[in-house]
Amino acid sequence: MSEINREIGARIKSVRTPNKLSAEEFAERISATPTQLAQYADGSIEIPVSLLHNISRHFDIGMAELLSGESAKPSIYSVARNGKGIGVSRRQSYDYQSLAYNFADRTIDPYFITIAPKPKGTEASLVFRAGQEFHYVLNVTVRVKIDKYEAVLNERDSICFDSTYPHSIEALDAQTAQINNHNNGKGLVYGNYPQVLQN
Repeated sequence: MSEINREIGARIKSVRTPNKLSAEEFAERISATPTQLAQYADGSIEIPVSLLHNISRHFDIGMAELLSGESAKPSIYSVARNGKGIGVSRRQSYDYQSLAYNFADRTIDPYFITIAPKPKGTEASLVFRAGQEFHYVLNVTVRVKIDKYEAVLNERDSICFDSTYPHSIEALDAQTAQINNHNNGKGLVYGNYPQVLQN
């Protein structure tokens, strides 16, 4: 597990103490289990970006602070140099780089996403979150599923959608896809579908 995940895990753990919450209370508020919290804190499992969004919004802590340990500073503009965004693993086969982690008071969260191809016969898991998303395909072909709809996008195609509906994106043709993603999720409902609905 990378050192950055251990550092982020330690910052997650540090949020609980000043809020005087037990591990169980904290876990419940951010849609995790106490076991997962311990694993995030010691870096033994990947930290989903959806969990960071939950913590950020629920406890009024900037994503920059969770990701880098520093408060966001620029409020007029922010530059993310090639390959220098803060990486966060969200789910298997997806790697996210936050492109505006240090921009204060932003209303969107832009990411550079790399999506590895899925093994034959497996489907991408459906997720949902409050808000809207925009995806711009930088290379290859991807399939986006939103609720009961499906769209196949090629290089330089884009899609904008309501991310409260269960959705997934997957690379086709056994190639790694690169996506520019922007979302403006403002709510606390993030997670895998239908697991969250079963809670």
